[in-house]
Amino acid sequence: MRFRLIAAAALICAAACTQQRQLPDDALLDVVEKATIGYFTDFADPATGLARERNNDANGNIVTIGGSGFGLMAIIAGAERGYYSREEGVERIEKIVSSLEKLERFHGAWAHWYNADTMEPFSFSKYDDGGDLVETAFMVQGLIAARHWLEKDNFPLAERCHELWLGVEWNWYTKGGTDTLYWHWSKNFGFKMNHPIRGYDETLITYILAASSPSFPISAEVYENTYKNSTYYYNGKEYYGITLPLGMELGGPLFFSHYSYLGLDPRGLTDGKTNYFERNKAHTLIHRAYAMDNPKGHKGYGEDFWGFTSSDDPYVGYCSHHPGTQDENGTVSPTAAISSIVYTPEESMKVIRHLYYDIPESFGQYGFYDAINLGAEPKVLEHYLAIDQGPEAVMIENYRSGLLWDLFMQAPEIRKGLEKLGFYYE
Repeated sequence: MRFRLIAAAALICAAACTQQRQLPDDALLDVVEKATIGYFTDFADPATGLARERNNDANGNIVTIGGSGFGLMAIIAGAERGYYSREEGVERIEKIVSSLEKLERFHGAWAHWYNADTMEPFSFSKYDDGGDLVETAFMVQGLIAARHWLEKDNFPLAERCHELWLGVEWNWYTKGGTDTLYWHWSKNFGFKMNHPIRGYDETLITYILAASSPSFPISAEVYENTYKNSTYYYNGKEYYGITLPLGMELGGPLFFSHYSYLGLDPRGLTDGKTNYFERNKAHTLIHRAYAMDNPKGHKGYGEDFWGFTSSDDPYVGYCSHHPGTQDENGTVSPTAAISSIVYTPEESMKVIRHLYYDIPESFGQYGFYDAINLGAEPKVLEHYLAIDQGPEAVMIENYRSGLLWDLFMQAPEIRKGLEKLGFYYE
């Protein structure tokens, strides 16, 4: 009798496991999206509403401007999905906007990081204690999407989002010229970091917003003279039979295909030479093909375990991991394939299913952890980073509904800025 009961229990367990494995893709995406958005709601700094840089920060209670911009869009997605009420979503956005209004700005740009306890800028590096134009662009992308989400109900908060966007002095960061747009400016060190914003990488949105600004715009010449003037802008080579029109060898880390496109809709976007959706799809498929080729023989790589981008890892801390470099050390970052779901839905779903069902320890309270290396100990780093969780949540929602793309692209000034730089939709 005892053995029959054990056998029956085993059958029940097997049936339950089979049922779990048969969870429809949309239901699985709902589980992942809801948990990941929790990083920007449940784990947000309670006083400011801003996103904490990471869950294991040795520097204290540090919040991130770029990650909080991603978080604004994630909060909108959560409200639209019914994970919490629209009213709660509006309250969370209001808390973030109120904090942004109080933080010190540098000719309109926010710093990369702030200490949430003191509300003072926290230096990202020795001379990086002031305005970070790229992180500011990621925030403004979120503010513009929030503006249009709030306008539906005529919330006055929408105008406050708009005013924050108007306050960014994009043209200040050209030093008054037309040759270069610079990444940083500090009241203590000026333009000492001397870092031109060149492409092709994650910074395209910075130029589009700078050209679109109703208050402090840059000219199209700055984009032509700086962003497109680099040794890693045009490519045109084939990797694994896939042509990559723009970008460095093998495309670089996959966040290049994510950060600028959380609000900016890549579908059909072209400048007459490059279709940006197809460029980003090619970048993603090259990463997948590289993992399937697995030239270094790392454990686990394959069609359901791929994706390389900047994240933590078990060996050197934080690095880029992208193919063709020493940083590619066996570490797969879940955000890479998951945030590419808009470009490669079937291929990205294979990774999600494999991680969720076959490596269950890779999934925690706020979604998939930051990095997995099956040849290391520990195999899973139980870390979360705002700049990795944000793209996952937003791109899953864009794949499911196009929500954040639709909101951001409602901005008439963005359409004008794109036209100014020579972009159009096919």
